[in-house]
Amino acid sequence: MAQLSLGFKGVENADQVNRITTALMMLDGVESVEVGRHGADVDGNVRRQALIEAIQALGLGIEVS
Repeated sequence: MAQLSLGFKGVENADQVNRITTALMMLDGVESVEVGRHGADVDGNVRRQALIEAIQALGLGIEVS
């Protein structure tokens, strides 16, 4: 199992954190997710690009790195 870290810019409130957490947890291969205003740590067997695309699909205007 791999651990991936993502950085965020533009996350402003708990609702956004919750939406990101839900979107990431729904991806196949994700075992656990810890999301905060400045980034996320993801454990599982999933591609980094899939995580980024899931967040961008929310349409929150968040910059992911």
